[in-house]
Amino acid sequence: MELLTNLLHIAVPLRSRTKSMVLGVLCIALIPGLAAAVEPLEYAVKAAFLSKFGLYVEWSSTAFSSPSSAINLCVVGEDPFGATLDTAVRGQRIGGREVVIRRLKTIGRESGCHILYIGGVETQHSSQIIAAVRGGSVLTVTDAHEPEAAVGIINFVIKDNRVRFDIDEQAAAQNGLTISSKLLSLALNVKPRH
Repeated sequence: MELLTNLLHIAVPLRSRTKSMVLGVLCIALIPGLAAAVEPLEYAVKAAFLSKFGLYVEWSSTAFSSPSSAINLCVVGEDPFGATLDTAVRGQRIGGREVVIRRLKTIGRESGCHILYIGGVETQHSSQIIAAVRGGSVLTVTDAHEPEAAVGIINFVIKDNRVRFDIDEQAAAQNGLTISSKLLSLALNVKPRH
């Protein structure tokens, strides 16, 4: 920002049209840096959401092997969070259960995931992952931007430069999950259960 202020002072003696052109060029030059700064913030917000979604989900009693079993928050595919997700989850408990992060290359029904973030995978692979855990007690979370992409029970969207999410309540019911009305009220769009 200090650089931009200094550059504006240099541009002050220029004619208005020239000043606008200089500012336009500066903005274009700075956009990659601004985009790089915005992306970590976006994923910090998404990590915070991921760490809290479980507070508003009810799993069936058969989803856990024991009353003290951890809630496994799994990331499959590209991990855009890095240490940010670890920090967001550190010390978190949901219903008295510790939250454990697991980063996996492949996923199946036996993976033991309770919350599953599917990141940076091809559309076909994303569909296969969702199909592999369908009917299991897994809250699937996606970050799909293409209209033809498979989406999880919760799908992150960017609306008005803010991280929001859609919820498919029908898919949650198929996986034996109940989503709190509090979380449903925060969703941008809700596909209701039939």
